[in-house]
Amino acid sequence: MNFFEIIKQLAEVDSDVLGRLDSRRAVFSSLGTAAKRGAMAATPALLGAFFQKAYAGTSGTKVGTIAEIFKYALTLEQLEADFYKKMVDSSVFGSQSAAAQAAIRQIKKHEDAHVALLSAVLTGLGSPSTTTTTFKASAFPADWTGQLQVAQLLEDTGVRAYKGRAGDILAAGGAADANVTGVGTVNPLQAALQIHSVEARHAAHIRYMRSQTPWITGSGDLDGQEHYKGTTPESTTTQAGIDLLTVTSGKTYTTAEAAASFDEILTPAEVLDPVRAGALVG
Repeated sequence: MNFFEIIKQLAEVDSDVLGRLDSRRAVFSSLGTAAKRGAMAATPALLGAFFQKAYAGTSGTKVGTIAEIFKYALTLEQLEADFYKKMVDSSVFGSQSAAAQAAIRQIKKHEDAHVALLSAVLTGLGSPSTTTTTFKASAFPADWTGQLQVAQLLEDTGVRAYKGRAGDILAAGGAADANVTGVGTVNPLQAALQIHSVEARHAAHIRYMRSQTPWITGSGDLDGQEHYKGTTPESTTTQAGIDLLTVTSGKTYTTAEAAASFDEILTPAEVLDPVRAGALVG
């Protein structure tokens, strides 16, 4: 199979194919039914799913502007930054190991940097945030064990929240560089994914501090919480329409192993629901 030949052929009937493949637009109707079938038949299942992702979709309606999406991200980052401030300021912090204190201080620095970046970008976009989100004081645990439990729930939720908005950033044109006043050139999708990757490392390290696996397994001590549920639960074994249990090339994986291979998205409504982060906002 010659991937580039497929792209060339697609370009002959759809001059915007490269734009579609990075999901800036999503309308499959420009390709005839026969052409669509031909493209799918000529590619393996995963590549077929890739093209389906590029062309399937919507009528072009945006799911929020870049500023709206970044304000949502800022809300989450402010919540986390304030939580870690409360951890550092808590009466039990000083009695923890040097390694534990260093880890939490470093994570706090990351969250503060995320808040600063998102705030600067929003100001440069002419849509500065006028609110500051804090962690509800009454929901903050007094003991170290409880604080680490909340930290895990916050970080895992944040990772899934960023993943849930990636498609919205693309739909809003966020794959293109933007010149932001007072900031410079910003690629919204790149910025979001860079933060997402750091949040994932936070989640893994907090889990390590709690003697849990660095990834969501479904069998962890907190995995029954609502934070790990949603329209697409963490227990799913299907990705891009493909059942992972049937495409393992002769290898045998358990349902739990397949489910643990991917994190699932949480929508803004799910993240801010009172059963998840919504109950922690001060």
